[in-house]
Amino acid sequence: MLEHLDENAIRAAFAQPAHDGSFPSAFRDYLRAAGRERPSVILAFPPKAAGTFLRGAAIAATGGQLVRVVHAQGGRDAQLYLPVFLAYFRGALGDGPLVAHVHLQALPANRHFQEALELRPAIMVRSISDMLASYRDMLETDPVARGEGLNCTIPPAFLDWSARDKGDFLIDVLGPWYAGYYATWLDYARHDQRVCVLAYDDFLKHPAQVLARILARAGVERPAAICEAAITRTWRERDEHRFNRGEAKRGLRYFSPAQLARLERLLSYYPQLDAHRGVLL
Repeated sequence: MLEHLDENAIRAAFAQPAHDGSFPSAFRDYLRAAGRERPSVILAFPPKAAGTFLRGAAIAATGGQLVRVVHAQGGRDAQLYLPVFLAYFRGALGDGPLVAHVHLQALPANRHFQEALELRPAIMVRSISDMLASYRDMLETDPVARGEGLNCTIPPAFLDWSARDKGDFLIDVLGPWYAGYYATWLDYARHDQRVCVLAYDDFLKHPAQVLARILARAGVERPAAICEAAITRTWRERDEHRFNRGEAKRGLRYFSPAQLARLERLLSYYPQLDAHRGVLL
């Protein structure tokens, strides 16, 4: 891979950013120019929001390649990994567009990274209680998911707990991550038009149109017929893409009114979520 990297790319890979994640101006200009050379499809979705499904559809529609763009999947929150992007921009990772699905919040370091490389991420707005319900289903059936967790450790006895205890754990431990996710991204999207904000209800009704929006914003436009064909192909493989049910309002059956009230309190800490609270709950 090193033979694809010029001296500037190597220097940029080893340049330590500032404490907030911003890059020195010289490297920032270089990274911005590099980022404009090849498109990147970045699905910065929360878990259980059809990110894996749409990632597969994006690959099918573009002939792209799945790339792990973080240092490791087992770290505390996702941190975008600069050497991977530099290798991609310099042609070391094949000819197709980079496609990535990554769970990360729009914290300052991630914002600076995306701005420096001219990335145009897409996010999905879905009911948090519905996503937590789907997440519980996955934890109950998938030992790999229990081993990974979402920025937390899933207790070994999780499978033996009552439905109420499982609900308490999901709301109290995972709920804050989801609240922070939307607080950071929806605030960022108000100030940066590169963020593509999608609605889960739109995905359920018109998945090919949502896919087309993602690709167009990333600079990899595809005709409607190609997007339709990609959705149809991926739908046949939906179990491999961890697509559960896509059912709205499941959270109302999984969580008690008291648990949902705690989730609402988490959202109340972030005024930027007031306009979205009806959907997120």
